Amino acid sequence: MNILRKKLNNGVVVFDGATGTELYKRNFFVNNSYEQLNLTRPAVIAEIHKAYLSAGAEVLTANTFNANARNLRRYGISDQTGAINRAGVAIARETAGDKALVAASVGPIGEPESDADTASRSGIIADQLQYLLDADFVIFESMRSFDDLSGVLDAVAEFPDMVYVLSFAAGSELAADKERMLEQITSRSSANPPAALGINCGGGPEAVLKDFEELMKSTRLPIILQPNAGNPKDVDGRSLYMASEEYFSTYAVRFVRLGAAAVGGCCGIGPELIHAVSAAIKPLAGSKAIEITVSSEEQTGLPPAKPLAERGTLGEKLARGEFIRTVELTPAAGFDMTKLLANAKKCKENGIDAINLPDGPRASARITPLLAAITIEREIGIATIPHCCCRDRSLIGVQSELLSYAAAGIRQLLFITGDPPKLGDYPFSSGVFDIDAVGLVAMQNKMNRGVDCGGKSINGQTATLIGVGLDPNAIDQEREYRRICEKAEAGADFIQTQPVFEPSALLGFLKKIEHLHLPVIAGVWPLVSLRNAQFMRNEVPGVVVPDSIMRRIAEPETKEGQLAVGIEIAREALAEIRSAVAGVELSAPFGNVDTALRVMQ
Repeated sequence: MNILRKKLNNGVVVFDGATGTELYKRNFFVNNSYEQLNLTRPAVIAEIHKAYLSAGAEVLTANTFNANARNLRRYGISDQTGAINRAGVAIARETAGDKALVAASVGPIGEPESDADTASRSGIIADQLQYLLDADFVIFESMRSFDDLSGVLDAVAEFPDMVYVLSFAAGSELAADKERMLEQITSRSSANPPAALGINCGGGPEAVLKDFEELMKSTRLPIILQPNAGNPKDVDGRSLYMASEEYFSTYAVRFVRLGAAAVGGCCGIGPELIHAVSAAIKPLAGSKAIEITVSSEEQTGLPPAKPLAERGTLGEKLARGEFIRTVELTPAAGFDMTKLLANAKKCKENGIDAINLPDGPRASARITPLLAAITIEREIGIATIPHCCCRDRSLIGVQSELLSYAAAGIRQLLFITGDPPKLGDYPFSSGVFDIDAVGLVAMQNKMNRGVDCGGKSINGQTATLIGVGLDPNAIDQEREYRRICEKAEAGADFIQTQPVFEPSALLGFLKKIEHLHLPVIAGVWPLVSLRNAQFMRNEVPGVVVPDSIMRRIAEPETKEGQLAVGIEIAREALAEIRSAVAGVELSAPFGNVDTALRVMQ
């Protein structure tokens, strides 16, 4: 097994970002050959590599993208082709040491500038490759056409032992006909297939995500994703570039959860964004969710879990088939619970059945759901559904918390994996992720039968109603279906969905999971303005806000009018799905509980 494939198989790998962008920041303008700087300014190239290494990159890409004879001829330095390529690899190798792999970059060779240039594509590429053999592998980047691909495959055939990656540009000709591309790769590289495939550049994370979604269904090769900074979006008449650290790392997490083998950046992506990516995905990639199971011997000797009707007020209502109404309230970041209690009281007075309490949403530090739940139930007298996530506590810590919920009389919990720390206010914090949501469900199911995760008696049975999350808009529908089935098998009692703006997506998914026979509480988010709709549509991966809704909420000119339309849309969605679900979970945008309650009026 080659060194790259071995590394990809051992966990998600962080690649570096752009070199050209960093050189331009250092006042090397585009009339220079950036690749010649390997000879004339090697310290600058090394400085860029060091910045990426410090940011967490595990692969450093040599500054050789345009270092083929045809492109260098434009600067009158084609005679330096060998020296430039060797120097590019050497600089990266010296910087990487034993801390990172070195990839030699080979970009498209460009078109001939005169009739005198009769060299073949494969010949030009093969000429460059002979100087890159000291790299750990070669990555052919930004391929756009089948001519590009054909030239690369012909050249690689001359180097039967070369480890290489084929990376095509998002939105390119190759991306548009992936079936033909994969057929050509398979048929022409059987003797030495690529170690991985890649998608890079294009229109930013969204474009890469779209192509990745389709490619992953057609190949078992590892896939490396390196988006560029993207195109500007029109937000209230302003052109905004969305590639902030949070935006880019949010997509990186999405890539990893969908199965990407490696994530890095292309044009416009510098060390600060690679650092954000590394901090976001490494806790996910490094954690191996502990499998919690109940052995056949344990099953034989354990009592069954208590019936649904004996597991809190929510369990009673679900058992009776009552329609459940819940509202999500997020505790403030401080320690004052006055507003939280006032909102909970208002919900009770308006017929709400339970209060959802997120567990540090967006990786924020807030009052724990445990304390918030105890206080609300004691002082207000309304049931709570605290969320319990895997991010902040070890296996021992989370088990202790579940016992604490049981001791406090909190009877219903929602189990989720949780957002990585990088998405919050404390990106330097470590994510634990000893266990995932499926494991949490299995752990609680064992406690409901009287034993802890190790099979040790807890001197009684907990009576916790087990809730799990579902994203009906998930990009990878097969994975979401598989995960919800695993949660059901582990012992889930009910499902709560993420906010749904397109009822047909939820209704379609509900048909897939009818066989699970689990009640579903649907999430509904009343949009409060056009800006809010744009944010949900553009910056929250996995959330689908249809064009029809965008047009409707844009019609009123005032914020009050847009809010009224947002509430109307939420009411319509609720009316459409009501007969198919067991309840509704209403979000209170920006903490405004009145907005959520108006949907129920």
